[in-house]
Amino acid sequence: MTGKTRQARTFTGRHMAAILISFFGVVIAVNLVMAWFATSTFGGLVVDNSYVASQKFNGWLEKAREEKALGWTLDAARGPGDRLAVTLGSDGAPLTDAHVTAHARHPLGRLPERILTFRAAGDGRYESREPLPAGRWIIHLRAEAHGQTLNRIVDLQ
Repeated sequence: MTGKTRQARTFTGRHMAAILISFFGVVIAVNLVMAWFATSTFGGLVVDNSYVASQKFNGWLEKAREEKALGWTLDAARGPGDRLAVTLGSDGAPLTDAHVTAHARHPLGRLPERILTFRAAGDGRYESREPLPAGRWIIHLRAEAHGQTLNRIVDLQ
């Protein structure tokens, strides 16, 4: 034996304070990270009034069935110059004589809503006259042709 003895350390108030501060620091940090993820990914508003929306639900389903029976196809993507490009088809053929409009909304409301108007670019392709800034947008598209209307909501990233 070397002659040195090890003395037991006592648990003090400083130790307890360090444990409490560490514990609550981790809890607060996790809460802040989760809150940041929650607010950066979803705006929180689906409908203004859920009761009224539930009363209209069956009507929405019927409209969706009617639109599906049209046989129309609609594809939307970001085109050159930050313009929205929409391609319309009817039973496999391009739909060339449609009137297309769109209402673009930023999901978190950080940018103002925009109304887009479209010009025909040929072969069932329509291009917005107004540019749409980069980022995520919820776009409500409306195409009208031959007395029929197609409504579609597109999540554009």
